[in-house]
Amino acid sequence: MDLDKIVVSRAFPISRVRNLGIAAHIDAGKTTTSERVLFYTGVSYKMGEVHDGAATMDWMAQEQERGITITSAATSCVWKEHKLNLIDTPGHVDFTVEVERAMRVLDGAVAVFCAVGGVEPQSETVWRQADRYRVPRLAFVNKMDRVGADFSRCVKMMTDRLGTTPVPLQLPLGSEEDFQGVIDLLAMEAIRYGDEAFGSEFSCEPIPDEYRGEAERARERIVEAAADSDEELMERYVAGDEIATEEIKAALRKATIALEIVPVLCGSAFRNKGVQPLLDAVVDFLPSPADAPPAMGYLPVCDEGDEPEEISCPPADDAPVLAYAFKIMSDPHVGSLTYVRVYSGTLKAGASVHNPRTGKKERINRLLRMHANKREEIQEAYSGDIIAVIGLKKTATGDTLTDLARPVLLESLVAPTPVISIAVEPSSPVAEDKLHTALGRLALEDPSFRVSTDQETGQCLISGMGELHLEIIVDRLRREFKVEASVGRPQVAYREQMLRAAEIEYRHVKQSGGRGQFAVVKILFEPSETEGLEFESAVFGGSVPREYISAVKSGIELGMKDGPLSGFPVTGVRAVLLDGQHHEVDSSDMAFQRASLMAFREACRKAGMALLEPVMELEVVVPVDFVGDVIGDLNSRRGKMSGIDTRGVTRVVRAEMPLVEMFGYATALRSMTQGRGTSTMQFARYVAAPPAVAAVLCGKERAA
Repeated sequence: MDLDKIVVSRAFPISRVRNLGIAAHIDAGKTTTSERVLFYTGVSYKMGEVHDGAATMDWMAQEQERGITITSAATSCVWKEHKLNLIDTPGHVDFTVEVERAMRVLDGAVAVFCAVGGVEPQSETVWRQADRYRVPRLAFVNKMDRVGADFSRCVKMMTDRLGTTPVPLQLPLGSEEDFQGVIDLLAMEAIRYGDEAFGSEFSCEPIPDEYRGEAERARERIVEAAADSDEELMERYVAGDEIATEEIKAALRKATIALEIVPVLCGSAFRNKGVQPLLDAVVDFLPSPADAPPAMGYLPVCDEGDEPEEISCPPADDAPVLAYAFKIMSDPHVGSLTYVRVYSGTLKAGASVHNPRTGKKERINRLLRMHANKREEIQEAYSGDIIAVIGLKKTATGDTLTDLARPVLLESLVAPTPVISIAVEPSSPVAEDKLHTALGRLALEDPSFRVSTDQETGQCLISGMGELHLEIIVDRLRREFKVEASVGRPQVAYREQMLRAAEIEYRHVKQSGGRGQFAVVKILFEPSETEGLEFESAVFGGSVPREYISAVKSGIELGMKDGPLSGFPVTGVRAVLLDGQHHEVDSSDMAFQRASLMAFREACRKAGMALLEPVMELEVVVPVDFVGDVIGDLNSRRGKMSGIDTRGVTRVVRAEMPLVEMFGYATALRSMTQGRGTSTMQFARYVAAPPAVAAVLCGKERAA
């Protein structure tokens, strides 16, 4: 691409662009908040409600029927001469990869918390995801109109459970049914909303006397937080000088972008109160692409043994193109849509880009600005933009798109490992090819969804993050791809692990005329806390040449795919290559791979193996009358209680539960609580399965 011929004509300077996501626990009000944002910014002429199945951002039929967000939806809007690229993410743990890939490309986020529930399990999960990618955040305490709403408790939970430093910029004006608006602690005024005009009309008034003392104390804490992040302000604060509001805002913005504080606001999105100040805070405190650290990539080709050279790619429209494909979506009309974040350069419709992973060129047929499932065709996309591309045929989630003159690779996405599988079979032999094609397209869309074949039965297995995840997949097969499939009982993704250390020396010698195979390895195997394989070589003197070390590792990895107990993958292995022998003629990669594979299998027999099962963290919210029934049921399902909290008029029962015992739990909970109980779960860890469970899965003689 000839950089001299690029004509930059962007409507918004990069300093006035905000790429943000809205993330939270399920049912905290993310999508309702997003709908209000679209209404107040003029994108939508009416407010869509989640409970009516009319939310703009929940456009999938499955989302509208269930009243939950399943896939991340992107849109763009304008607020006070700033362009906001907004991604509404799911809150259900089964779709956590949607949050993961959104956080990967965002510059900022709004974390929504329920004023009644506070920091809930999935709130902690999305917070950790934002921490992983160092995404600055605002917090919005929603549902202040609900019975049991407690703003102060929610702020305290952010400190206790998330380990962050929340700085409230607002206080609620009333609460529960008396919630009328918010107290702006920077402007020191009360913002009171009427019940008409959908929250578009509000009045700014003096702070009522009963709130004045609390507001002044809270304002003082804001000034302290601002002074802590700026030495000059600290000196003036200690000296007792007056600090202007704009100076406080600038210091808070600096501290927010540096991840030192989290500004906290409050409101009720459903009652149309507090959303406009939230938009103001997005503009004031969240970073633009120019404020965020530059994208760091590395050269895809380097000499063996060298560390990849890291390259900084700051946002600039006239730089070589650097973009990241973070989401693939099947579209019945255009085939495949690739969602892309442009980090530098200018993407043009009709241009070609280079994919360093495949080494292939791809042509950009069309560029689209997305509004949920609606789209607007554009001709150019600039650094900082989030858009969709039509025409990329070999690009997968996590791929980098670059200029051929600068083939930089960005860090790819790490997808979570599926924990549950089911068998699917086509309803007729004619539909088999159609089924596999559809599953392939769905797997390309969703990195947390896997398709495999059972080697013993020949069945097609689909694996995902939970029952709901796989239920949605099967529903999409029927609706979108017109494939009828029979579904088997869910299968849990168990693991196997060594019980003790074992040192094995294995000789692989094979001679059958011509060149033979010769390899000797001496390997120490021991259990490890690390997931997967932790491998190192302690060989000195060339007894195992350097070029065969990788073959030793790959042989162990091959053996770990099928454990000796029941064919489940082996995890948590540390292997140290201690010594070995080679032959100048007969040694090869294949010989050393075979030797290490057989050494691993022998180590499994010698060390003994344990079956591990996935355990979930479960949170059940029920009326107090049903607590006893719920606890009794959890105990019968091998649940381990971890605590009971009071949340308004309900009780929150927390427990750890084996995943295999969770099948059908949502239905059972509704039955025992007259439909008034709700539950959420997330993966916690793998633990050793009880002997009775291991005996059923592995056979009594092998489990022993």
